[in-house]
Amino acid sequence: MSKNVHIIGAYNTKFGNLKEDTIYSLYEEAAKGAIKDASIDVTDVDAVFVGNYSGGTFNNQEHIAPYGVNILPELRFKPMYRTENACASGTSAIHIAEMTIKSGKAKKVLVVGVEKMNSLDTENTTKALAKASYWSKEGANNYTFPGLFAEYAKGWMKHYGYSLEQLQNYLAEITAKAYNFGSQNPLAHLQKNRSKEEILGLPEEKNPMIAYPLRLHDCSLISDGAAAVILSSEKEKDSVEIVATSSVSDYLNIVDSKRDNYFLDGAAEATQRALQQANLTINDIQVAEVHDCFTITELLIYSAIGLTKKGNEFDALINKDVYLGGRCVINPSGGLKAKGHPVGATGVSMHALLYKQLTDNPIGVQVANAINGLVVNIGGSGATNMVSILKRS
Repeated sequence: MSKNVHIIGAYNTKFGNLKEDTIYSLYEEAAKGAIKDASIDVTDVDAVFVGNYSGGTFNNQEHIAPYGVNILPELRFKPMYRTENACASGTSAIHIAEMTIKSGKAKKVLVVGVEKMNSLDTENTTKALAKASYWSKEGANNYTFPGLFAEYAKGWMKHYGYSLEQLQNYLAEITAKAYNFGSQNPLAHLQKNRSKEEILGLPEEKNPMIAYPLRLHDCSLISDGAAAVILSSEKEKDSVEIVATSSVSDYLNIVDSKRDNYFLDGAAEATQRALQQANLTINDIQVAEVHDCFTITELLIYSAIGLTKKGNEFDALINKDVYLGGRCVINPSGGLKAKGHPVGATGVSMHALLYKQLTDNPIGVQVANAINGLVVNIGGSGATNMVSILKRS
């Protein structure tokens, strides 16, 4: 038996503005879907971990993990836990579940990520998300998350001497890639394909400036949705091995911080640690689901994971390294930008979709001959950085 933990089943709900769904119905759909996909009995589940960022603010429901008993009464008296790490809440749940299995406390664990964000209007949703900043320095001073990640965009331009026009050209290409992949994902929030030229040519009212220099089409979506996976100590017929996990924390703030505002230090450190643990390099990774909460984030992830040198992140686009047929296909699901970003569900969704890729049952486009997959999930403005490496069994 492998010493590593395996994903043996996964499920992803539709992402979007799901008016008929609640945090409860999404939790239920994902949990039951993953158990069915794994072909296990409910009683085989030893514990449940739920990634959820802010059910209290969005849905007046902080205490969400034990709702698993309401969904599946067979799980009564099993341990259930909620994890919160901003946009990395879902991967946090997976990593803690993995540690639980490795410790011998459980053999099979259900991990669910869920967020119902469209219960609030845009203003209150923006405020809810700003609570994942360093509130007293950032959120309380009217910094939104577009504003926080705009710090990276401004920092990148200033540090390397790039113009606004150059930046917007690269970011529009990332957006177009996301839209193309998302248009082929039946579960994606946004399924409209647009070219880079169309995006750059949009009039101001169709692509307004949200936080200089980031425009509307540089921002991920306010989405509802859930995803779930079953982790097991034992390899099954259709399973994917988790060969490495890494979690790295950094300063909570990006404004007036000791962190770089032109490079994702935490994501780079987490990726390097995971690759070393797996005895791999980035050249051994064929597909990745990464945290493109904003287009600038994906651009900087190219250097953080080692695809490019710092300051030359655009090489990954120019050389088509991140497209189908390239060195490492980035976000074939459409990513947060097109697939959607229900915060607590995002990390679990990344793992669920890579599991489907690596078992030849892709949701959306297929990455041919993929053996190893990478998850890069970021919480806050780069304070939490979580990486997983999955391997085809």
